[in-house]
Amino acid sequence: MTGQTRIQRRNRETILTAALAVFSQYGFRGATLDQIAKQAGLSKPNLLYYFPSKESIHVELLEGLLDTWLDPLREMNAGGEPVEEILAYVRRKLDLSRDYPQESRLFANEILQGAPRIAENLSTELKELVDEKAVVISGWADAGRIARVDPHHLIFSIWAMTQHYADFDVQVRAVLGPGHDPFAEAEQFLNTMFTKLLRPV
Repeated sequence: MTGQTRIQRRNRETILTAALAVFSQYGFRGATLDQIAKQAGLSKPNLLYYFPSKESIHVELLEGLLDTWLDPLREMNAGGEPVEEILAYVRRKLDLSRDYPQESRLFANEILQGAPRIAENLSTELKELVDEKAVVISGWADAGRIARVDPHHLIFSIWAMTQHYADFDVQVRAVLGPGHDPFAEAEQFLNTMFTKLLRPV
């Protein structure tokens, strides 16, 4: 939306921030415009001035989030040292889980519902990037620079082992108990695990 005033831009951001909190807690189906308006401190008619529907808010959040989610993989450098590049990707994904837990849960909820609003993005933008990096990883393996691994499943495992700390934060902290830093401990563990996995035989 172009030509917005400063107040209009601020209100849109307030609505999106409020919607993120509501969607990440209740999911798309459980969230209501009334909840989002209350969280934003705006009236429902005021909210509808900026966004015509709950779905329009949800789609805008997801489209912005997908870019954020893909950036760490985009940064994987084909010319770098392979193990270091993969471990750096693991660290960037952990950082996302630590710094953007609500966004992670929003994305997870969308996927669990069958990705009705971003299915096309998954089969185009996401798939193209993952396929591109899978070629890089396979090239490293072909050159004997890392162990031979299935590159797609390597990426899937990184997603699973990093996003878990955002999506299941309450469970992780309940099991570890007080006095633990889940993300620092996870980084140390994952670095060790992936280093051993990727070490050339």
